[in-house]
Amino acid sequence: MEDWKMLRLTPLSLAFAALAASTSLAHAEWPNDRPIQMIVAFAPGGSTDVMARAIEPLLEKELGADIVIENRPGASGEIAYTALSKAAPDGYTFSYINTPGFLSMQVQRKLGYDPKSIQPIARIVDDPAAVVVPASSNIKTLQDFVDAAKAQPGSVSFGSSGVGTDDHLAIILLGAATGTTFTHIPFSGAGETRTAILGSQISGGGLNISEFAGNDTSGLRMVAHFGSERSAQLPDVPTAKAQGFDVEMTSERGIAAPVGVPAEITAKFSEAVKRVIESPEFMEQAKQLALPLAYLPGPEWEKQMPVRLERFQKIWNETPWVK
Repeated sequence: MEDWKMLRLTPLSLAFAALAASTSLAHAEWPNDRPIQMIVAFAPGGSTDVMARAIEPLLEKELGADIVIENRPGASGEIAYTALSKAAPDGYTFSYINTPGFLSMQVQRKLGYDPKSIQPIARIVDDPAAVVVPASSNIKTLQDFVDAAKAQPGSVSFGSSGVGTDDHLAIILLGAATGTTFTHIPFSGAGETRTAILGSQISGGGLNISEFAGNDTSGLRMVAHFGSERSAQLPDVPTAKAQGFDVEMTSERGIAAPVGVPAEITAKFSEAVKRVIESPEFMEQAKQLALPLAYLPGPEWEKQMPVRLERFQKIWNETPWVK
């Protein structure tokens, strides 16, 4: 009788074993069977997009996979992050995420997705925001920029990559610290901001170190950046603090995935990103693009986010950036 039961159970056991093996094999084969989608939350031409496209071929080589970049600009990144949160957690959809936008939007409005449904995979850069004006402008320093806004309230306009982004929050903090009001003009990415500055359509705008120094700087002047110390990429540009303004703001850029992606896949992806940004080939590109590289694995980056979120909540409580 026991032998008969064993014979009856054997096919079932074999089926379970086959299923387990096929599941393991599917993970082992990742990502060889179809392309990986990489979402960029901003328009083409901005620092995130340029960085993504520089990384793409090297990451493809590391993973042995095809990567397709898709720009989904709008709502300061919420459109892209919503798409990421709703993607299947199978390791075939990732997105670049940017702070403070990813965090600041959580305190300024009700979102169309749950931020807890997204997990950071790897931080790549930590890029200071900066104030950039047309080269023909009479504004030469950050003090000049503030003085101009005070002299004619509402007349000095400042372009950013969107509401709640690092350049927007930097100008909010600068205004609060100096009792100054700037007219905020949000764009869908740094490329549009740069064009508006060059055309003198705005008094100045927020560009990160890499967005400025990684491109042709003709027709532009950076008067200050909001990093904690002088930038290796632009050593001659003073920080806001060095000019007497106690304001710091940077943009962290990295990669995230939907929660639920198998740990072996996220680990493999993060390690591949690390190898790419440490490779001589990418290091040379990073130098040309003026990228302030600052790799962190996902778990370490995620541990830092609650402190940053608390800071943005405090800024919102004291100086809400949306009326």
